[in-house]
Amino acid sequence: MGTKTSTRLADGRELIYFANGSEPKDAPPDRRDLPPPSATTELRYDPLLDTWVIYAAHRQHRSYLPATADCPLCPSRDGKETEIPAPSYEVVVFENRFPSLAGSGERPGPAEIRDGLFTARGSAGRCEVVCFSDDHDGTFATLSEARVGLVLEALIDRTTELGRREDVEQVFCFENRGREIGVTQSHPHGQIYAYPFVTQRTARALEAARRYERVHHANYYEDLVAAEARDGSRIVTETEHFVAFVPFAARWPYEVHCYPKTRVPELAALADEALAELPRVLLDLHGRFARLFSEPAPYIAGWHQAPVREGREHYACHLELFTFRRDEGKLKYLAGSESGMDAFASDVIPEAAASRLREVVPAGKGRQG
Repeated sequence: MGTKTSTRLADGRELIYFANGSEPKDAPPDRRDLPPPSATTELRYDPLLDTWVIYAAHRQHRSYLPATADCPLCPSRDGKETEIPAPSYEVVVFENRFPSLAGSGERPGPAEIRDGLFTARGSAGRCEVVCFSDDHDGTFATLSEARVGLVLEALIDRTTELGRREDVEQVFCFENRGREIGVTQSHPHGQIYAYPFVTQRTARALEAARRYERVHHANYYEDLVAAEARDGSRIVTETEHFVAFVPFAARWPYEVHCYPKTRVPELAALADEALAELPRVLLDLHGRFARLFSEPAPYIAGWHQAPVREGREHYACHLELFTFRRDEGKLKYLAGSESGMDAFASDVIPEAAASRLREVVPAGKGRQG
């Protein structure tokens, strides 16, 4: 276990340093002159799709593809003050300055009904930024196993803490990598969204899992992992505690789902042995995506965890890692069918994608400590 040091930025936002070792991390003061946070968000309900849509107009003013010299996620050094006051760091988590979700932590008030039809709610939830390297040019795939373990420690800590808030129903930890994905900050980092509702995707998955249990008297996710292991044609990598495979009905050209062999609802519930093995598994998968083409593939990696208050006995914590790139120099764009009807069509057969990913041998161990 590493150390955790919490402090406050100049505008009152929380910032937490995570470090390997037993010595507490120094927390230099934030010397910037920042106005108090003024983020407000609104949720509007779409009854036809049974989902909430988030509105955060203040995000129009967030940093967009800043030059390396102006990166707000680099450490503060050489007279340049950033979001992270320390001159160096291992892993840092802080409240997003331009959050999509911004609440007080208290249970939100009742929804407002407008004109008898339109349902809206005020600000709730929280958004955090996770910086897992102070090397601006680094990537997740170049981290050491010890650093990845520290990242996981931070994600578990934040999932647990955010899950205790009265205005949070689900916590999602994810990373967007690559300008093609829409990343506006190139510094290696991830994000944590603590939603004040259960997302539609998770709600639909839980409904399907419950339906499967009623019919088959078994857990869908446990049967899925066992069936993929028996088939074997879509397996990308397998260890003592984890199995990673391309889904039978993958939506993205190259998409891998990684499950612990013993089902758990969230990262915090992993056994010590599984958690110790997970950094090696993650570096293996990220390394394959980094070497899939002549240059690293842009990707989204997200930890799907059970909601805070429901479905925990049915759901299975797992990682989903996918790229929009379908071939060398070619991206899959979401055209009319995908964007308009959510009906995906893919050019890459899942078994072929798994075969290609198995062929890609990741480079040696990462370089960062």
